Amino acid sequence: MNRTLNILKIWSPVVLWVCCIFLLSTEAFSSDNTSRILERLLRFLSPHMSRHDIDIIHYSVRKAAHMIEYCIMSLLLFHSFHNTFNLKGHWDWVLYSLIIIVGVAATDELHQWLVESRTSSVIDIGIDITGGMLGLAICLVSWQLRRARENKSDIN
Repeated sequence: MNRTLNILKIWSPVVLWVCCIFLLSTEAFSSDNTSRILERLLRFLSPHMSRHDIDIIHYSVRKAAHMIEYCIMSLLLFHSFHNTFNLKGHWDWVLYSLIIIVGVAATDELHQWLVESRTSSVIDIGIDITGGMLGLAICLVSWQLRRARENKSDIN
């Protein structure tokens, strides 16, 4: 029972984050809704900003959000795989994390395709995967630096 609770504790952030990703794919976070909020903020900060500039910023913020969502998910996945499964090593954690990232990204876009006020795009799947790969690169570098420090301290 203790192992089950430990697995639930380690994997619950991943599950909650995937739920957040799907929540962000609902009508409440459609482009129309987020543009109203962002436009108010930008008009407050820069009242004379052109509509074109606002649209470019809005598009960029939405695409950056895709990358950040999946970057965070990859960090959580890497951590969870590292702490629960006796896999061969860090490349297995990366591979399995990437498989889940691709699956969630594709499912998320399918979900958006089914929501009337949302659009789906293969480009967004690519952006999601890129964000996930960025997070996995951060994990790999961090893991390798930590291993190098441990090896160095073992020698001394």
